[in-house]
Amino acid sequence: MARLSDVEADRRRGEAAVSGLAPEVTELARACGVATSFTDWSGRRRAVPAATVVAVLVARGMDATTPHSARAALQARWAAERRRLLPPCTVTRSGRPATVRVHVPTGGSLTARLDLEDGGERRLTTLPGETALGVDGGTPFVERVLAVPAGIPLGWHRLTVETASRHGQSWLVVTPDRLELPAAAGSGQVWGFLTQLYATRSRGSWGIGDLADLAALAAWSGRDLGAGLVVVNPLHAASPLAPMEPSPYLPATRRFVNPLYLRIEDVPEMGQLPQPQWQRVVELGERLQRGNTSGDLLDRDATWAAKREALELLHALPRRADRQAAYDAYQAREGSGLVDFATWCALAERHGLPWQRWPVELRDPRAPAVAAASVELADRVDLYCWMQWLLDHQLAAARDAAQRAGMPIGVVHDLAVGVDPAGADAWALGDVLASGVAAGAPPDAFNQQGQGWAQPPWSPDRLAAQAYLPWRDLLRSVLRHAGGLRVDHVIGLFRLWWVPAGEKPSAGTYVRYDHEALVGILALEAYRAGAVLVGEDLGTVEPAARAYLAERGLLGTSILWFERDGTGRPRPPERWRELCLATLTSHDLPPTAGYLAGEHVRLRAELGLLTRPIAAEQAADAAERASWLALLRERGLVGRDPDEQELVTGLHALLAQTPSRLLGVSLADAVGDRRTQNQPGTVDEYPNWRVPLTDGDGRPVLLDELPDHPRVQALARAVTGSASAGATGSATGRATGALRGTRYGVAP
Repeated sequence: MARLSDVEADRRRGEAAVSGLAPEVTELARACGVATSFTDWSGRRRAVPAATVVAVLVARGMDATTPHSARAALQARWAAERRRLLPPCTVTRSGRPATVRVHVPTGGSLTARLDLEDGGERRLTTLPGETALGVDGGTPFVERVLAVPAGIPLGWHRLTVETASRHGQSWLVVTPDRLELPAAAGSGQVWGFLTQLYATRSRGSWGIGDLADLAALAAWSGRDLGAGLVVVNPLHAASPLAPMEPSPYLPATRRFVNPLYLRIEDVPEMGQLPQPQWQRVVELGERLQRGNTSGDLLDRDATWAAKREALELLHALPRRADRQAAYDAYQAREGSGLVDFATWCALAERHGLPWQRWPVELRDPRAPAVAAASVELADRVDLYCWMQWLLDHQLAAARDAAQRAGMPIGVVHDLAVGVDPAGADAWALGDVLASGVAAGAPPDAFNQQGQGWAQPPWSPDRLAAQAYLPWRDLLRSVLRHAGGLRVDHVIGLFRLWWVPAGEKPSAGTYVRYDHEALVGILALEAYRAGAVLVGEDLGTVEPAARAYLAERGLLGTSILWFERDGTGRPRPPERWRELCLATLTSHDLPPTAGYLAGEHVRLRAELGLLTRPIAAEQAADAAERASWLALLRERGLVGRDPDEQELVTGLHALLAQTPSRLLGVSLADAVGDRRTQNQPGTVDEYPNWRVPLTDGDGRPVLLDELPDHPRVQALARAVTGSASAGATGSATGRATGALRGTRYGVAP
């Protein structure tokens, strides 16, 4: 390791003294990528409390409770590194030479073979020279370096290394140097709606927006408004038990989809139901459809209870041979991950949640008792596997609808940061998740007390030891039918804020990850799926991280209210980033009509989430809004005394003046909604994720009404500069109605 400069060494000693860290703990933290200090959102350097650093290291599997144990943990880490023949995984970029460091006993021969994913084979040679690593167990070890040529194709390749006494294998992953937008996107701006799918209901919805509604929204907006994408909330699966977790960002699993989003009428077996059962399904649907015109909070539990009953009836029917063959192929493709998830669902039905309270023998997914229980509960396990197969088909149908409508990108899915600690992934992937800590975010200008997400983060060492395969597998499933993927808190692929259990979100620290590996694998799987990547890079962000993402072709996220120059004034649209998704709002902010009315200040004040007096917050907010109004007037986008709708339309027109390649229009903005979907820092204090799509008066707006909605058409014209957007609304309504056609019309 290079010698620290005197200035840097003094700085670190000073931070250790302030935080109370022993030098041994500081050294261990540095080796493990655990920050002992950080720069906060205001630019001040802060030392991390010693208790936080120790707790995070313990969560990493390092005993740092005393200086002696910290030194022992560091020495054990170095010794394990020396003894390791190969790293479990080496991630590199296409077109660039790479190296793999091999640790072997001194002397002797070494051969290396690379088996390519496509079936080819390459022999690798070692570079001249070697580096002494020291003695372990009486054996001197050296490091030799394998040279990987630049011409290795993209993909997951198997590296085999043999010496006289040792043999080992690892992965070599070659990733795209840079992702490019699809050629169909051209060189201009691509726009589309952002929506919370569960809140976007049609007359045919069972109380919750579903995948048929998504297909209809994509088909209509793409064909008649010229939209090129539609961005939805994470569709990840929640627990099958009531009450169902409302937050799409706290799922049971990130790999699989919530069957709540199934359109029951589109399951082919509907036509095979005997008359009494068919009638029962009709009744279940009609009861919930009557509630679609209510502005009451969404009731996921009622919808899930009805859909589960219907799905149980359909699952019991025999399947045609071709359908069974397709189902078998799906199961083979998804492998043990699908079985693990379905088994967890079946066990949760029997034993309740959290799984940490199950009988001890069922807490390990690889235990013999779990295998026995899976056999005993085979029908329920198969039910949940079968639901995922149905979802796979309906996701494909939504993708196809977007493509037929001419969307150059199509459906952009959303990837949550993590999972519920009581959920399926925490059970099945517990060996790569850290315990005793939760992911979150430090305080920033908007969330002044920080955020705690109650999610176990990836353990960097354990994930790397598994060659990042859990990361790859979930990406493949999520991207399979996606035109794009929005990665929530993408900065977490560089460093993530870990909060020790029981502590406030502000009492955390950053933990480093191998971003070359995580971002590279993300780029590879997106390339293979033909998908665009959008990273949500808001909050406290290192400038180098944004530069790296841009270099790799990942788009960032820009929200108008946060776009200000170095003097605090609104950033002129011409100076916005090109590689980003530009929007006015997000799911963590009120719709624009609500923001203009100061709802974000009023709500946070009522909930006790402000750290400065409400009068000061309101004054700052009023000044910020006034500055944007001045810019709108300067650009001639609003009149002297604009009303709310004119302001919202003018702000979208301003957004369209940016060079940003993607432009998102919140569907809530398009209908004049005012209520926020989620207030960070709350759980039950606000009805997060349960607010249906309504207009400014709280009247529900259904998908069927959108083609003729005047505000929708106005915003489409604002972002496209077209005078004809929405002109074919009535025809569109008929077309989308046909697209959503049901099988209820004629009884079997």
